[in-house]
Amino acid sequence: MTAEKYATSIVKRVKCSKEKRNEIKQQLLSDITAATEQGNTIEEVIKQMGDPHELAKEFNDSLPKTEHSKYLRNKIIKISLPIAAVLIVLIILLYHMIPRTSPIEDSRFFNKETVETKMKETIQLLDQANSDALCADAIPQMQPYLSEKAMTEIKSTISDDWGERTSFGTIYMTELTQMGKHLAVGEITVTYENVSVTYRLTYDKDMKLAGLYIR
Repeated sequence: MTAEKYATSIVKRVKCSKEKRNEIKQQLLSDITAATEQGNTIEEVIKQMGDPHELAKEFNDSLPKTEHSKYLRNKIIKISLPIAAVLIVLIILLYHMIPRTSPIEDSRFFNKETVETKMKETIQLLDQANSDALCADAIPQMQPYLSEKAMTEIKSTISDDWGERTSFGTIYMTELTQMGKHLAVGEITVTYENVSVTYRLTYDKDMKLAGLYIR
């Protein structure tokens, strides 16, 4: 074993500050060097100095309480820093995952009049059960839910006979931001001859239909 490895094996078990540990290591290396200069081999010096565990225990027993306190503080910091880093990452992820809403008028991506026009166009296509046009104007994930069969099933949950559309109600809009994505969400109640239906329609930045909810 070299003097460096021997000294390191001792000081790594000493519960003190980094500065004190370096000081002890340098003293040990100095003592070993002095002993070898007197004609002793490194093996003889290490044997005379004793087991690293026992020497480390002697250092720990003789150190002042302030050094033990510094050791505990540094250990807590070493443990806490990775945990704090993970928590910060989780907080950032949660922040991006939580949906945030803002007035559509303040949006950099959507125009209120454009969204309103698009919503009425979508509702007209739904009334016509124009599956092809709806699919062409929707994101891929929405297309399976816009088949003629799917639309018929959705409508039947409200009524089997809506009648003709008679009027559009007031449209309420907001911008939804989640995971870096910006969406326009609009809600409107439409009156038909036999029922009143509320639509909630969602569009992406390209004004493609990205969500549909009817009640």
